[in-house]
Amino acid sequence: MKAIPKPRPDGIVRFGKRKAKRDDRNLLFATLLKVPPALPAEYDFDVVHHGIPTPMFGNDQYGDCVIAGRAHQTLRFEKAEQNKLIAIGDNDVLHEYFGETGGTDSGLVVLDSLKEWRKRGWLAAKRRYKIKAFAQIDQGKRSEVKRAVFMDIGVGLGFTLPDAALTQFYAGKPWAVVGGKAGQPNPRNGHYVYVPGYTRSGPVCVTWGRKQQMSWAFLVKYCDEAYAIIDAIDTAKKKRGLDAGKLDAFLAGLRKAKATAKKRAPRAGARHG
Repeated sequence: MKAIPKPRPDGIVRFGKRKAKRDDRNLLFATLLKVPPALPAEYDFDVVHHGIPTPMFGNDQYGDCVIAGRAHQTLRFEKAEQNKLIAIGDNDVLHEYFGETGGTDSGLVVLDSLKEWRKRGWLAAKRRYKIKAFAQIDQGKRSEVKRAVFMDIGVGLGFTLPDAALTQFYAGKPWAVVGGKAGQPNPRNGHYVYVPGYTRSGPVCVTWGRKQQMSWAFLVKYCDEAYAIIDAIDTAKKKRGLDAGKLDAFLAGLRKAKATAKKRAPRAGARHG
C-alpha cells in the first residue's frame, strides 16, 4: 500500500466489522480455565492502571474498528507487562488496517484478522507485537467474560449493532436493549470493540474515542462473536487462571496439522497421472 486513502466525507463514527466467520476448530476459552478465582463484583483495568487514553484511532473516518480495538488492547498489554504506555498512533492503526484489506476501506473479518495478529503480528510504536493465541468465549456466560477481563486478558467483541445503539452512544447513555425496529440487529452496523472492564450492569468497552457501558442483556442479544486474546501467560493472574500446558498442546497441534498439510500439498510443476 503506497498511501492511506482519503476518508469518506462526513465521518462521525464508522462501522467496519464484516460478517462473523465460524470455525469449529477454534480453541475454546473454557477449556483453558483452572479453578475459578474469586471475582470482584466490578473490575476495570483502566481504574487499576491510571492514565490510559482512549483514542479514536481513525474510526470516525474509516471502518478500522477491528484494528482500533487491537490497538486499545495492545496499549493495555504493554502497560501490564512493560509498565509503560507505548505511543501507538493513528498511522500505525491505519497502515495495518489497509495492509490487511489490500488498500480498500472494506472492513475486516475478525477471525481472519486475529489469525494475522497471531502469525505475523503488527507494527505499533516502532515495534512488532504478536499474540500467542486467541480463544473463543461463550458470550452468553458472564463468568467467562468476567474471568477473561479480570485476568487482564481482556475481551474482543464483535457486534451487529441496532440503530438504537448509535442514539444511545450520542446521548452518552449505556447500550441497552430496546424494542421496535431501532432495536433490531442491523447487518450494516458490524462493529468490534475491546473490553477492559465490567460492572454489575455489564461489560465496559472502549470504542469511538471513549469508554462505553453496556448491559449484560445487550451483550447477549447483539454480540455475534467474542474472543479472549492472549499475548503470553506471563503475569501472576494469568498463571493462576489459565492452563499453560493445554494452550501449548493446542498450539503444537496447529503446527503439526499445518506441517502435515504442507507435506501433502502437490509440488509446483509436479506431474499427475
